[in-house]
Amino acid sequence: MEILRNPNYPFVRTRWIAISISLSLIVIGLISLVITHGPRYSIDFTGGSILQVQFAQRVPVEEVRAALAQIGRADASIQSYGEQNEILVRVPVREGVIGADDVKQALRQRWPDLQIRRDDSVGPRIGAELRRNAGWAIFWSLLGILVYVSVRFQYRFAVAGVVALLHDVLITLGLFNLRGGEVSLEVIAAFLTLVGWSINDTIVVFDRIRENLRVPTREKYADVLNKSINQSLARTIITFSTVFITTVILYVFGGSVLRDFAFVMTVGGVVGTFSSIWIATPILVEWEQRWPKKGKAR
Repeated sequence: MEILRNPNYPFVRTRWIAISISLSLIVIGLISLVITHGPRYSIDFTGGSILQVQFAQRVPVEEVRAALAQIGRADASIQSYGEQNEILVRVPVREGVIGADDVKQALRQRWPDLQIRRDDSVGPRIGAELRRNAGWAIFWSLLGILVYVSVRFQYRFAVAGVVALLHDVLITLGLFNLRGGEVSLEVIAAFLTLVGWSINDTIVVFDRIRENLRVPTREKYADVLNKSINQSLARTIITFSTVFITTVILYVFGGSVLRDFAFVMTVGGVVGTFSSIWIATPILVEWEQRWPKKGKAR
């Protein structure tokens, strides 16, 4: 790619513009989470039942909702699913009762030829435990990354990497919530995958920075870091492109089951690449300006 031959883009110089964009997206996402009282959790975490129902012919969601309202199940969440006359019915736990036998009976009376393709139930206690374990999984992954990068590089690099990861998760979660997505076990898996992919991309830039800092030079610290970003830019773009193309195809053709997972990976891939260039490295620049590292000259 001719455009990437000896690139010299001023990434560090434009860091405050990038940081302003990131802060704006984070604030918008947090406001959406406050308005919706946190992310929307799936049955996996809240407890209840989920039914995947297939009709012989396409049935409007409004008709299904009206049929369930007649039996006092207006609290059920109903949405179209796939392209084969299917709907997804989520039934919350009511008075400690788990299951959706009344819902299935009502649907069969109204549409005798329907097929129940999925019938899963999760108790509220198990759902709460899964939600707690998911939070701990993300916490321990970030802590492990902090320790690893501290040992592999320096503590300042570790802090910059973890802040960039928090940046990725907050923006992706905010946009996911604005889209009306539902946090399920698959979505948690997507976020953990995003964390691993994003820190790997950041470490590639960090490794180039460390190599350049070992070479004696009269260049300013910020210039050395900017040169390092440019030197690893080709690899960053190639890595991002392969992930982005794959996840976009998965989002478009993967169906409703994989759409939330693909959305998190697609948006997270964009945000993760952005943070490796304009968030993690600028943190090192600001750290050096405020607390210069003492020792032999670079």
